[in-house]
Amino acid sequence: MQAADGTTRATWLAEIEAVRDRGDTAAFAALFAHFAPRVKAFLIRGGCPADIAEDVAQDVMAAVWRKAHQFDASRASVATWVFTIARNRRIDLARRKRPEPEDLPWGPDQAPAASDVVALQEDMDRLGSALAALPAAQREIIERAYFGELTHTEIAAETGLPLGTIKSRIRLALDRLRHAMT
Repeated sequence: MQAADGTTRATWLAEIEAVRDRGDTAAFAALFAHFAPRVKAFLIRGGCPADIAEDVAQDVMAAVWRKAHQFDASRASVATWVFTIARNRRIDLARRKRPEPEDLPWGPDQAPAASDVVALQEDMDRLGSALAALPAAQREIIERAYFGELTHTEIAAETGLPLGTIKSRIRLALDRLRHAMT
């Protein structure tokens, strides 16, 4: 099978064998020129930032040079082997980003300050009063949307009201609540 640039699997096989058998730097340069940009693009598509993808691609190609003796043509093509190394490096990178268990905070959270608790309770009381002061039609829609976690469309289906009416009532109710809370 021939690639768009005229190379074939046999070409890459000959290049990796030259690197493996003779440490041929010209063969490695050809492999590098072909695969490094493709590996970088593969890593970027996988969510790596460009600068990190560049570093990882360099590392992958260095691994190709160091591990050329491990390549087995009966198990995979050169491209498959190179991209398997790249995939494994990407997985290693993702593992390093996760926090270690000893880095995670343990134990109970600190208790909030008494003033924060009082302020929160006062806000909750004001919100409860503001909700109770809403017209019944608006209060019902707000309760379904925020406490019942329903979408506007679901509320319209349940109540039989037009979607525009649902949205208008929510907007009016939120305006009233905003003014009551300021």
